[in-house]
Amino acid sequence: MKKLILAIAFIGMGSFAIAQQTTPQDQQAKKAEMQQKMQQREQERLDQMQKDLNLNQNQVAQIKDLQAKRKAEMMADFEKNKGERQAKMEEMKAKRAQMDADMKKILTPEQYDKWQADRKAKMEKRRAEMKDRKMMVKPMPAGTANTN
Repeated sequence: MKKLILAIAFIGMGSFAIAQQTTPQDQQAKKAEMQQKMQQREQERLDQMQKDLNLNQNQVAQIKDLQAKRKAEMMADFEKNKGERQAKMEEMKAKRAQMDADMKKILTPEQYDKWQADRKAKMEKRRAEMKDRKMMVKPMPAGTANTN
């Protein structure tokens, strides 16, 4: 009976995982949409600054250039640290694989399967919570400072 329940759970989780996969075209469309939204927000913030601070066109152009420069610096830093992040991810994967191997030695096959299923369920729950949190976060009005 337990094996049947575990089998059904694995099949359900597997089909759920497959349903979550996206195609490269979907990813590109989503990325383009995100970039468009970011540009729109940047423009809205700049318009609000112009209104609040009574900026002239020369000041607006200078601020726009400054923001573009800052964005380019941030992207360069991101690319520079990409290899370091990748190495850390690989290290974490290796540690996780080692823990799995050690747990497999300690637990019985049934206990190990249950442990795996519980761990995957908790991970899915955390992902859902993170997704909900992202949906609940609303953009801050222009001109307000982030106090984090």
